[in-house]
Amino acid sequence: MEHIDTLKALGLFDARVPRYTSYPTAAVFSPQTGGAFQKAALEGLDPADPVSVYIHIPFCERLCWFCACHTQGTQTLGPVESYIGTLEAELELLRRTLPSGLRMGRLHWGGGTPTILPPPLIHRLAKAIRSVFPEAEQYEFSVEIDPTMVDRAKIDALAAEGLTRASIGIQDFDPEVQQAIGRLQPFEVTRACVDDLRAAGITSLNTDLVYGLPHQTLARIEDTIDKVLTFAPDRVALFGYAHVPWVSKRQKLIPEEALPDDLARYTLATRAAERFVDAGLTAIGIDHFARPGDDLAEAQSNGHLRRNFQGYTADTCQTLIGLGASSISRFPEGYVQNAPATAAYIQRITAGEFPGARGYHMMGEDQLRARAIERLMCDFTLDLHDLGAEFGPAAYALAPALAEMANRFAPYATLDDTRLDIAQDGRPLTRIIASVLDQHVPEGVRYSRAS
Repeated sequence: MEHIDTLKALGLFDARVPRYTSYPTAAVFSPQTGGAFQKAALEGLDPADPVSVYIHIPFCERLCWFCACHTQGTQTLGPVESYIGTLEAELELLRRTLPSGLRMGRLHWGGGTPTILPPPLIHRLAKAIRSVFPEAEQYEFSVEIDPTMVDRAKIDALAAEGLTRASIGIQDFDPEVQQAIGRLQPFEVTRACVDDLRAAGITSLNTDLVYGLPHQTLARIEDTIDKVLTFAPDRVALFGYAHVPWVSKRQKLIPEEALPDDLARYTLATRAAERFVDAGLTAIGIDHFARPGDDLAEAQSNGHLRRNFQGYTADTCQTLIGLGASSISRFPEGYVQNAPATAAYIQRITAGEFPGARGYHMMGEDQLRARAIERLMCDFTLDLHDLGAEFGPAAYALAPALAEMANRFAPYATLDDTRLDIAQDGRPLTRIIASVLDQHVPEGVRYSRAS
């Protein structure tokens, strides 16, 4: 308990800080950085550098209560087909803007539920994307998959379009937990989905789990992990449930009294991590695991691990182009988010306008601090000498921040000359430690809990 008490005293159970999937975070995005910035950034891309492409499909047949993503429910395909037409129009806008010769290194379909698309719409969207973004060498294509909204025909269609990695949402297999979060998903249905993916030749499989859910217990999450391990996943993401009903109204349907308390939540995360490591997976960052040989594990071992809006990645592309409502693009000079509401996004595209509604233009030390936070989140270490090789003498301006980290978070953070290291036992504090570098914390913003 002494270890737990020390972590608690350092803010693990009280602090609310960003997840740092970007820096600065989306909370500081401004309408002053919108469509004009987006257009200029796209025009200025170097065609010699491949880009990543993200497609947001906001539709779901059911709206899971735990989810805080930009989604909307539909029971018919009419709005979905119309939305694909809007994506095609956005792609045409990009085609007229991007420099000739630009190629796509990574493609990811997220949502929402991308597998709400029937095979004809899968083929239609994939064709439209390729018409604007030819594939680069070592191209990868990943899709988020809801096992209750996919069948072999959809999987075969995705495989025919070059799917290389499937990301399966699971959360928890316990029926009472599923009932409490509005996501009924039997193990047998998920098992059939995995079998179909493997039979279709999809060689890389991610599974997404969540701890801190209502009615979740150690025994229940252990049972879920037992079942997940039978899938032999190549990667596992273990996210902490962020209860933010002031952001996502649907979370008000989740009974707060059924949520695990601070200690129980920490125990769930710790035990789950132990199980995956014991099963032979390598811990990646604060919440991912990968089999040895997976490119995520290799990226960590060679210092090339990155962090983006989907979590940890081995993607080396410096630019991410987001298409669809609410999607965020990352450019070397900053970020821009498309209009979050689907209707507003469609209205802008229909008017022939770039859909960027808000963003952030990097200035001053932003690039330096973004890289420093990313290295802490990925490597649990930060050496100013390494930063200096990229940013020059300006990197050493962070020396006082490193000293503050070592002082505030001892014994878990230690400083040796210009190098800060976070100890294994202190890694749950990583987001809090990284927040010392954050110079953009707007007043009144309520982030998710750090634990």
